[in-house]
Amino acid sequence: MIIKKEDPEINELVLVEITKVMPFGAYCVLTEYQKEAYLPISEVASGWIKNIHEFIKEGQKRVAKVIFVDNVKKVVDISFKKVSKKEEKDKIKEYNLESRAEKLFEKALQAANTTNAEQEIRNKLGKKYTYFTDVIDAIQQGAFDYKSLGINETVAKALEDTIKENIRPKKYDVAYTVEITLNETKGGIDAVKSILEKAEKTGVEITYVSAPKYRITSEGNDYLEAEEKIKTAYKTIMAAVKGGGMVNLKKEKINQDN
Repeated sequence: MIIKKEDPEINELVLVEITKVMPFGAYCVLTEYQKEAYLPISEVASGWIKNIHEFIKEGQKRVAKVIFVDNVKKVVDISFKKVSKKEEKDKIKEYNLESRAEKLFEKALQAANTTNAEQEIRNKLGKKYTYFTDVIDAIQQGAFDYKSLGINETVAKALEDTIKENIRPKKYDVAYTVEITLNETKGGIDAVKSILEKAEKTGVEITYVSAPKYRITSEGNDYLEAEEKIKTAYKTIMAAVKGGGMVNLKKEKINQDN
């Protein structure tokens, strides 16, 4: 987070480390706030807990949900049982990405010899962005207007250069299976090969699966760009086949790894 908060909010997901386990609860440190929080035994897990040590141990790191905050008394209560597996996975991923982004920010300030102005630059970035990952996205998309934020060109260039050197722009992949059946069997293999070569010139990659199936994949800066390449390749195939055969295109599911 660019502008660090003093206290967490109700229902916020936080990373914690268990520091002391007692019969009816445990004390934890909030990793992102460096503050203590209490985990009641009733919030450790669903169901009845006879021995708390069977569920948690000191030194364990987990994702918790904030269920109570008293800013005056500096009391924070958290829950493990109210955190789903997906929420835990997403929070860890988010934390790791943001931690890396913050380190790149610090690296950029060192490159620009402006580490003494870190808080000032944080405040300027914080006028528009909440997280450092937001800044990275803006820079990669060419939408980082540093002048409107009052950030000097030297710092802006250092940020842009550091991100370009350390982060590969995210690409989106799409894949389809295409079946090509030609009416004329004589020279069919060569004919299909010729058709696919024309299609590959549109910016897609085509690999053999098993006759008459082929896999078409494309990559783009977003899904629309990737899909447009597939669409162009399909039109090329259809134009080459014309009325001399059949073409069937089916989309595949791809797990996009961030």
